[in-house]
Amino acid sequence: MPITIEKLSPKKREALRINEWPIWQCEPSTFPWHYDQEESCYILEGEITVTSEDQTVCIFPGDYVTFPKGLDCQWQVHTAVRKHYLFR
Repeated sequence: MPITIEKLSPKKREALRINEWPIWQCEPSTFPWHYDQEESCYILEGEITVTSEDQTVCIFPGDYVTFPKGLDCQWQVHTAVRKHYLFR
């Protein structure tokens, strides 16, 4: 299952109650990550490149990203990140 990136309308962001989700922050760094659960996140600040076995995605502010359960990947945080996130 691939990483998906969407642009959400303000109405959709409100319906998902994204502003009520916790916030995660990270300074520029590179690290491996494994997803035990699906994660949805909304990027507030920062730029990231995420590389898995099957794809490389570039993530920017305003992106709504879904990482599938079971994904192994490498995060490269280019500029400090702030994101709302929710694990399912």
